[in-house]
Order: sequence, then structure tokens, then C-alpha cells
Amino acid sequence: MEGAGSDMELERFLFFEHAKKAAESQYAINPLDADNLTRWGGVLMELAQFQSGPECIQMLKDAVSKLEEALKINPKKHDALWCLGNVLTSQAFLASDPEATLNFKKAAEVFQQAVDEDPGNELYAKSLEMSAKAPELHAQIHSQTFNKASPGASGSNVKGSKKKKNSDLTYEILGWVILAVGIVAWVGMAKSHIPAPAPR
Repeated sequence: MEGAGSDMELERFLFFEHAKKAAESQYAINPLDADNLTRWGGVLMELAQFQSGPECIQMLKDAVSKLEEALKINPKKHDALWCLGNVLTSQAFLASDPEATLNFKKAAEVFQQAVDEDPGNELYAKSLEMSAKAPELHAQIHSQTFNKASPGASGSNVKGSKKKKNSDLTYEILGWVILAVGIVAWVGMAKSHIPAPAPR
């Protein structure tokens, strides 16, 4: 069973790597294609979950950059706004205050813009609703991770171990956030007729 899960993860990774290369190639041909930039930002967000630490954070920053570029071309592009909200939420979960609070606020603003541009979209409405709850979840996670430290434990090995566990929990939560977004991104890319990587 575990091997099957690993195979699926590898397939997902290869799919998104292929989509990233396709977006890069398309960008070289037409840097003003807002749809391509939106796909590229979504793909980078997906690929971030396969990274950890600074690599994950950098990939999310790159995703923000591509999505903001798409929105400069078409400020009313609701799918780019929605995707940007998800990336900002992911960044917020990886940050501590005040950066997290700022990212949650920006995410709520762009989710609201997405809803304004496409009022009938239930996914956008649900994302906006969830964005209001995200700061509280973030606070609970950070509170739990700091409260887990036992009062008598002061050794550097214990602290290092707790930091790693806290970091793992944060990245696991980020993975779930991205997975939810990934399903929608995957469907969107399939609609854009990006060919899947050839089976090996």
C-alpha cells in the first residue's frame, strides 16, 4: 500500500514538473499570457509541497510573483486571485506574526476580489469563509507547538527535536492546504490541455 502512495506522489510530482516546464516554454513565447502565468503560479504552489524549509518558501514566493504578474495583465482574473489567496494562506501558515497576520489579511482581500469577480463560484466563497478562520487555526497551531515544551527540558537536543517536530507539523498542514488547492488546479490544467508526462 505504501509503495502505491509513493508511486502516486511521484506521478504528481512529475506531472507538475512537466507542467512547470510547459509554462516556462509558453512564457518564452508569450510573456503576456495571463492564463499561462496563472497555471505557472498554481504549479509552483503545488511543487512547494514537495519541498521543505527555504526551498518551499522560495517556491511559494515565486508562485506569488507569477500570479501578481498575471494580475498586472488582467486585474479581474478571478482564478489568479483565488490562487494567489491560497499561496498567501500557505505562506502565512509557514510564518509567525506579524508576517502571518499580514499574509492572512492579504489572502482574505484577494479571496474577496475573486468572489466579487465571480459571485456564483462556491469554491471562491468557501475559500473566503475559510480565510476568516485561518488566523485562529494558525494561532492554535503555534500555541500548541510552544506549549508542548516541557518545563524541565532545556537540553539543546530536546529543543532541536521539538523544533523539527513543530516544523514537520507546519509543513504537514501546509501540505493539506495545498492538496485541497491542487485538486482544483489539476482540473484547471487538464482543461487547458497540457499533456501529461509519458508513462515510464
